[in-house]
Amino acid sequence: MFLLSEFAATGPRPFMPSLRNCSRDRSSYEDADRFIPNRSAMDFDFANYMLTQSRKDKKNAAAASTSKEAYRKLLDEVLLNNRTRILAFNSKPLAPPERASSSHQTKSARRQRHIPQSPERALDASELIDDYYLNLLDWGCSNVLSIALGNTVYLWDASRRSTSELVTVDEDNGPVTSVSWAPDGRHIAVGLNSSNIQLWDSSSGRLLRTLTGVHQSRVGSLAWNKNILTTGGMDGMIVNNDVRVRSHVVHAYHGHRMEVCGLKWSGSGQQLASGGNDNLLHIWDLSMASSALAPGQNQWRHRFEDHMAAVKALAWCPFQSNLLASGGGVSDQCIKFWNTHTGVCINSIDTGSQVCSLQWNKNERELLSSHGFARNQLTLWQYPSMRKITELMGHTSRVLFMAQSPDGCTVASAGGDEVLMFWNVFGDPKVPKPSPKKSDAVPFANFNYIR
Repeated sequence: MFLLSEFAATGPRPFMPSLRNCSRDRSSYEDADRFIPNRSAMDFDFANYMLTQSRKDKKNAAAASTSKEAYRKLLDEVLLNNRTRILAFNSKPLAPPERASSSHQTKSARRQRHIPQSPERALDASELIDDYYLNLLDWGCSNVLSIALGNTVYLWDASRRSTSELVTVDEDNGPVTSVSWAPDGRHIAVGLNSSNIQLWDSSSGRLLRTLTGVHQSRVGSLAWNKNILTTGGMDGMIVNNDVRVRSHVVHAYHGHRMEVCGLKWSGSGQQLASGGNDNLLHIWDLSMASSALAPGQNQWRHRFEDHMAAVKALAWCPFQSNLLASGGGVSDQCIKFWNTHTGVCINSIDTGSQVCSLQWNKNERELLSSHGFARNQLTLWQYPSMRKITELMGHTSRVLFMAQSPDGCTVASAGGDEVLMFWNVFGDPKVPKPSPKKSDAVPFANFNYIR
C-alpha cells in the first residue's frame, strides 16, 4: 500500500518583511509658503493717509492746536470709521491638513505580517498525474485533505498528522480524475476516468453510491451545492445530480464545446461558474436551470470569451458575492475579475505564466495564484491594486492544484514534481470558524439505492 511520506520540514523558516508602503506624515508645516495679501481688497488712499499722517503728527506735535487735534479725531471717526489696518485679506488662509490619526497608524501596523518563504511541511506525492485539466486536491471542513495519486485516493488528517487510504479503484475505472468534499466534511465525491462518480463515507470507508450514465468520458471537475453534486466532463457537459434520489440527474447545462475543467458554486449557491478547454467561461443561474433542456439551448447568464486559453482556475470572492476571479492557461496567462451581475470585466492582469489555481484569503483582501512554466511559483497579490506582495518558490514543476484549510490560514499545493507542500501564507485567523450547521449536511444515511 502506497502512503504519503514526509520528507522535508526542518530548518529555520526565514521571514520576509511586509512590502506594504506606509504613507509619510509631514512633521511640520512651518516651511509652507506665506499667504500673500489680496491687493484688490486694499484701500490705497487710506493706506497713504495712514502712513504719512503719523510722520506729520510727530513733526508738528508741538505746534498743533487743540482745535486741529479735535478736527482730526472727528475726521477719523466720520470718514475713516476708526480703521487702523492697512493690509487686507480677501479670504482666510487654508488650514494645514490634519496628520494621520494614531488609530489609523495602529491599524496599518496591525495589518502587516511576516510571510514564511518556505513551506511548513512537504509530503511525497508520487504518482500524482501531471494533467492541467484534472482536480485532484481538496480540503474538507473537518480538516482532512484528500489527494488522488493514480488510482488511489488518500486522506491526510491535518489535526492528527496521519495518512490513510480511502479507495483504490480498478484499472477499468481508473485513474481518479477529481475529488471533492461534501459540505458536511464527511462524505466525498470521486470522479473517475471511466465517466463514473463514486460517493464515499470517509469515516467508515464505505462506498455509498455510484453515479453512472451521467457523462460519456472522464469526469475532471466536481462542485457541491448542498445536496446537489455538479459534475463536469470531457464531453463538455455539466450536470446537477441530487444525491438523495434514485433519478439523480436533475439539471443539465449546455454551453461548452470541449472538456469542462473548472467548476465553482458561489457562496450563496445561486450562481455557478464553469471554465473549459474551449477558452470559455460561463456563469449559470440556479434559478434559470431547467430539468428538461434540449442540447444546444443557450441558458447561461453570461458567456465570456476574453481568455485565450483553457479556463481552469476559478475563485469566488469571500467578501463580495458577485466578484469572480478566473485564470487562463499557458496561451493566456491572465487573471481576470468579473462582476457576475453586470457581466463586466473589472480588471485583467498578465501574470507572465500559466495560471493553474486561485485561492482568496478569507481574512484579508488578498488573492493567491499558482503558476506553471517557467517559474512554477505561488504569487500573493493585494486586491484590488494587484500589487505583488510576495512569491513563494519551492516547486520544480507547475503547481497544478491548491486547497485551503478550514481556518483560512494554510494553503496546500501540489504539482507535477509529485510534491505536496503546506504554506502558512494567509496568517492567523481573526475569529474561529464555526462548525458546519446540521442543515448543511447531506443526508447520505437515507440512501437506499447504492450502485
